[in-house]
Amino acid sequence: MDGRLQQLVAKYPDLQSCIEEVRRAAELLRDCYRAGGKALFCGNGGSASDCEHLVGELMKGYLLARPVPADVRRRLEAAYPEQGEYLASHLQGALPAISLVSQSSLITAIANDTAPDMIFAQQVYGYGREGDVVVGISTSGNSGNVLQALRVGRAMGLRTLGFTGSSGGAMKSLCDVAVCVPWQATADIQERHLAIYHALCAFVEEAFFANSPEL
Repeated sequence: MDGRLQQLVAKYPDLQSCIEEVRRAAELLRDCYRAGGKALFCGNGGSASDCEHLVGELMKGYLLARPVPADVRRRLEAAYPEQGEYLASHLQGALPAISLVSQSSLITAIANDTAPDMIFAQQVYGYGREGDVVVGISTSGNSGNVLQALRVGRAMGLRTLGFTGSSGGAMKSLCDVAVCVPWQATADIQERHLAIYHALCAFVEEAFFANSPEL
């Protein structure tokens, strides 16, 4: 991780002030995946797009090849002699992640039938298991629906990770790790968040797939 952190600080020297939180965020995600958990992402607007982006980097290959294990290949080839090799060769190792912003029918039903600020909290309650990580993204740190998701997650034994701006907002006290980049303008915060996301995804991928043999 140190190399990734050095690259971050070289590009954005201002991130030095929160670099320890970035390290802890990386370790939190790594430990979640080592224990067989998953990450649940929530945010609004540009932060919702970030949720989709992060899931895309975690659920398939990002920088490294992620060949499936030999036993999975054998099972596929045994089950499907004509298609097994194709399936095994085109599947990639996944780090389980769910974007809570993607469920349009469910989100609108929750907003209409219960309360708009519960659209993510309901999904955390339904998908989350102890040891999973709820990842909340809010440039202000005060997005009500993200805060509700974090509250439900903590009560259920999930770990909580937040990405926000300089103040941390109400999110800061609800997160086991809060990465508060030292900026106030939304665009500036989002720009630095993006660099951090890439570093985190690369680190977690390396922890599980570095030197993976071609099987």
